[in-house]
Amino acid sequence: METIGAYEAKTHLSALLDRVASGERITITRRGVPVAVLTPVPDGVRDATSAAADLRRLRRGARLDGLTIREMIEEGRR
Repeated sequence: METIGAYEAKTHLSALLDRVASGERITITRRGVPVAVLTPVPDGVRDATSAAADLRRLRRGARLDGLTIREMIEEGRR
């Protein structure tokens, strides 16, 4: 894993992102102290839009079977 200073990382961010996209990990330091690691996004990570759509689909199928919110709150407290 390569180490790079914060100023150089800021100056060459686009090139660093290209390297990270190809699988490389890069540590960013400030005054020699590591403060961040650039890593590729793992496979299977979804964007927020698709995750929200999945949650909406899941919610459509959920039923309370006649329970009120108050009854569920009380049940959770027991």
